Amino acid sequence: MEEQIIDYLHYLMIERGLSENTRSSYQRDLKKYLSFLKKKEISDWQAVDRYIILDFLQELKKEKLAATTITRMITSLRRFHQYLRQERYTDHDPMQHIDSPKKAQKLPDTLSLDEVEKLIETPDTSKLLGLRDRAILEVMYATGLRVSELIHLKLNDLHLKIGLLQTVGKGDKERIVPLGELAVTWIGRYLELARPVLTKKHPEEEHLFVNNHGTGLSRQGIWKNLKQVVQKAGIHKNVTPHTLRHSFATHLLENGADLRTVQELLGHADISTTQIYTHVTKKRMTDVYKEYFPRA
Repeated sequence: MEEQIIDYLHYLMIERGLSENTRSSYQRDLKKYLSFLKKKEISDWQAVDRYIILDFLQELKKEKLAATTITRMITSLRRFHQYLRQERYTDHDPMQHIDSPKKAQKLPDTLSLDEVEKLIETPDTSKLLGLRDRAILEVMYATGLRVSELIHLKLNDLHLKIGLLQTVGKGDKERIVPLGELAVTWIGRYLELARPVLTKKHPEEEHLFVNNHGTGLSRQGIWKNLKQVVQKAGIHKNVTPHTLRHSFATHLLENGADLRTVQELLGHADISTTQIYTHVTKKRMTDVYKEYFPRA
């Protein structure tokens, strides 16, 4: 049974072109699923039926896993069993009559414009790492990049003269993102004053943002630095790299951008993903109505 899971993960990489993070998520879910099946002494995918899957989902609930985790697991199992049937490892799909629970649409946490400015201006730019952190925050807010996209930015992804950068998002899809003047300015200062010193021992390093050893920053490094800056700024909210991404999208919409434009900038494959921000456009629509309709 492990062999089919390995084949499926190869299929996700080669034929579907899914990112390493997405594949790892599927791998974790299927590993947990397989462990449950082995406890039930099931050694053939053909033997899996709807009731076994319902037992598995019930066990996840007993573990008090979050509803979002269980929903993701159902998605993982649905796609995997479709693959098994497609490749004729089985002649049925036990997920066919398993319903996904309705996903509660949680509005993303955002920062106000004042909070964003306070956060961005907190790093001590008289120090090398402070200058780097200022440039990182400027880029995160100006572009709405995912943290995985940010840490993989290379020097040749920058086009500062025309105020653009290129990035590769989910599904290895490349997109071009505009940079604001402030982000361009602070990247320029970082490249001129901080990065050459930080990469002195690693002059061949291609990543844009580096740690104090002169090598590419990790996801954990970004999180850790951001947490310290948030604390120093005196912001009492749970701020993550994704909070800046949400703030970027929200502030665009509040200032009149349309959902399609925000979809392109965020690199969402489907407009339905971007529609979580419709609360912003509805609020703006109400504000505009009240301001301009004479009988409002």
